[in-house]
Amino acid sequence: MSLALYRKYRPQSFAEVIGQEHVTDPLRQALRSGRIHHAYLFSGPRGCGKTSSARILALSLNCENGPTPDPCGTCDQCVAIRAGNSLDVVELDAASHGGVDDARDLRERAFFSPVSARFKVYIVDEAHMVSREGFNALLKLVEEPPPFLKFVFATTEPDKVLATIRSRTHHYPFRLAGPRVLQSHLAGVCVREEIEVDPRALTLVTRAGAGSFRDALSVLDQLIAGAGPEGVTYERALALLGVTDLALLDEAVDALAARDGGAVFHTVARVVDAGHDPRRFAADLLERLRDLIILKAVPDAVDRNLLDVDADQLSRMTQQAGSFGEAELSRAADLLNAGLTEMRGTTSPRLVLELTCARVLLPGAARDEASTLARVDRLERRLAIGSAPEVATASAGTASTSPAARPVGEVTDHRGNTVSGNVSSQGNRSFGSAGTGTGTGAGAGVGTGSAGTSAAAQAPARHAAQHPAAPPAGDLNAGAWPAVAQTGTDEQSARPAAAPQQQPPQFAPTSPVVAGPIDAAGVRRVWSDVLDAVRALKRTPHALLLNAQVTAVSDTTITISFNSPALARQFEQGVNRDFLSQALRDVLGIERTVTTAVQGAEPQLPAAASQGFAHGDEPTDDAPPEDEPKEARGRVSGEDAAMALLKSGLGAQVMGEVEQS
Repeated sequence: MSLALYRKYRPQSFAEVIGQEHVTDPLRQALRSGRIHHAYLFSGPRGCGKTSSARILALSLNCENGPTPDPCGTCDQCVAIRAGNSLDVVELDAASHGGVDDARDLRERAFFSPVSARFKVYIVDEAHMVSREGFNALLKLVEEPPPFLKFVFATTEPDKVLATIRSRTHHYPFRLAGPRVLQSHLAGVCVREEIEVDPRALTLVTRAGAGSFRDALSVLDQLIAGAGPEGVTYERALALLGVTDLALLDEAVDALAARDGGAVFHTVARVVDAGHDPRRFAADLLERLRDLIILKAVPDAVDRNLLDVDADQLSRMTQQAGSFGEAELSRAADLLNAGLTEMRGTTSPRLVLELTCARVLLPGAARDEASTLARVDRLERRLAIGSAPEVATASAGTASTSPAARPVGEVTDHRGNTVSGNVSSQGNRSFGSAGTGTGTGAGAGVGTGSAGTSAAAQAPARHAAQHPAAPPAGDLNAGAWPAVAQTGTDEQSARPAAAPQQQPPQFAPTSPVVAGPIDAAGVRRVWSDVLDAVRALKRTPHALLLNAQVTAVSDTTITISFNSPALARQFEQGVNRDFLSQALRDVLGIERTVTTAVQGAEPQLPAAASQGFAHGDEPTDDAPPEDEPKEARGRVSGEDAAMALLKSGLGAQVMGEVEQS
């Protein structure tokens, strides 16, 4: 018959007490100096070493070499106290001996001298269970005990100990163990027990222990008792502890980020069908959102010991945190917390969980402050992603010149033409007057052949053929760029330049095609690997796909949803689809047709924002003064343009941010 692990590995000296150095070090120093108090109060959560430390203190006081901080463990007193056979060390359970009669009996026997030890030690466990009358009966004895009498009170609720008793003791608060400390201790126990344990299962045991050594050792003991020849497996720990599988949590979080209601409710159905408690799933999902909030606020949270996850899970969580905004994560956590509270008294916890998930998916259905902030957060993230494709194109080593490297007043449109004026990185165009480019005209507007159009610089044909460029990231009318006049006088007519034709590369599958069902959740689980494969092929589609989510997968197609119509249009140009298809073949071995979609409605360019460059309007009279710097002429203020777009009713559908002048 085996001994329970929490009894077998109970510490026998202060040096073996783990994670309580703030208590053991002062006690050892007091034993060295001989400044020993007559009453101590040990408080703290269950299973953190209060009673064990009380026994070690009695051992240190009565050791033949003592009082000493390091008892020998071999003398008669040490052996008797460890075995529980000493008549001078008495343990009392206040839960069953907390009445006034028990206190009076203790008081009468306390004045007798020790039988064989140096001190008579009373260890009162669960001291908060002693009645008020019992504490009052002990008050005088605790205040002025005989010189050989010592008291050690152990409790989980020190506030319930009578204040007059508490004021006459030295109070040492014990704490729960940290996850790393507890997991290291459990791993050492497994090595000494010669049991193979899956590290993931050990993480689950640590979580179940919640910082308590005794609770964690009890759970580990139960797993070891039911383990087979292969040892303690992750699947066995999941089944026993009822913890949500990390794959289900990843699937739920990815579905919430993509606003895929079907995947969310399918995950809830899988949890319920597997026999798991919806309350536990909600609690685990809330803990995951908490980890994502911390990871988004502190990217190096693992190095700072704020999170305890392995490298693979950290990479996955980092990608998930990037799919949310701070307000979205905070709102989702608040809703789950409220739903978890509602589940405690409900007869249908699954219904409450599904309703909570529906609220998380639909911030527009509520008018509270948190929902509004979530929508604003999503808008801000959309405004911040417009320049990503341009940056990616420049970093990919393409022949086109980046906007930062071009001189002021000269940009390149999607046909390869060099255009006079300034085009912001978000697609809002404003062209300067005379002197801002290489032309000699005095106008400032750009149209589609109107009378008020000024002459601008046009690149040679070979430049257009050698340096093809995509439209700016924020272009809301990519197919309707105006024709640009050739360098020269105002009398020259505008001639559009022919766009160079690109032939898609011919790819050969590098892995066999899997002829089996696969869903969006499965693709999202390996989406990071797909992105790495795309990046190895070409950086430009990789940069575009960083702002996309997999929303649907069928037997023939895979739908990629982008955050903005501009990004979707730019992805559809060229051979970007072919690179993604090649990556899907390499990683998953599947053949799917790539289709694109946009999260939300397709934005329409408002008249206030498009005036002067989308319809060939006449240039206005409020041109910048001649003494203004050339770089400032023809530019649109970032704040003014953004306010114009918002006031025009575009709202959350704004897909580009005007560059600050």
